[in-house]
Amino acid sequence: MGWLIVLVLMVLFFVMMFGIGFILNMLMKTTWFPAYVFIIIILPIVVYTLWDHDKGFGAYLASFGLVDYLTAFAGLCGALLSGWTIQKLRQGGYKMF
Repeated sequence: MGWLIVLVLMVLFFVMMFGIGFILNMLMKTTWFPAYVFIIIILPIVVYTLWDHDKGFGAYLASFGLVDYLTAFAGLCGALLSGWTIQKLRQGGYKMF
């Protein structure tokens, strides 16, 4: 039962980041902006806001479980796939993307 929840969480983050990334790519006419935002802004903000400053940074990162890393990886894959999809649609001749 525990892995079913992890799988649902991964699919949810993948679809959410793909959808947000696709919409941002259409509105801003960029290709890889959502992936950059995820790596440069979202992940550091989440890590910093949840960080217990009594621990060292390495110990804090080690305190995350496999579920946390799998969820973040699924979100990153969704953001990257949205950029790849927009790029392929533009190469296919679709001007609105």
